[in-house]
Amino acid sequence: MRETSAGGLVVDGLGGPPEQLCAALIGRTDRRGRLLWSLPKGHIEKGETAEETAMREVHEETGIRGKVLAELGSIDYWFVTEGRRVHKTVHHYLLRYLGGELSDADIEVTEVAWVPLTELRSRLAYADERKLADVADQLIAEMSPTWRRLGAGGPEARLG
Repeated sequence: MRETSAGGLVVDGLGGPPEQLCAALIGRTDRRGRLLWSLPKGHIEKGETAEETAMREVHEETGIRGKVLAELGSIDYWFVTEGRRVHKTVHHYLLRYLGGELSDADIEVTEVAWVPLTELRSRLAYADERKLADVADQLIAEMSPTWRRLGAGGPEARLG
């Protein structure tokens, strides 16, 4: 059985000082009661593109609205549920913060938080997502001169 999902890393402060960049993460409690931080993501619905799904899922799981800027990459893994072996592919995107307030109203989410980009790797629970954070850092560094020239700094950082 195959499943396909999409999600993303929504970043606030793009175009501003690097030390003010932060990302919205979700925390989910696992079966052992541990809070595991990850990127918001979810199933692609019929008629949706992966990019549309990423924006929708970020909004549903965090309360934040974002716009896709670039592809970060995909993660593939296998798991077993209800006696079935599932091959899952999750497409991830870098998103620019557009608005909204953090909310953990989604029943699948225990907590949400703005995390400084400098702390992202230490917070993310999964190695594959930490690799995507490295890709995001590289993309942000490459795009930063353009944002500064355009005066595209975002609202002040929202650290949580």
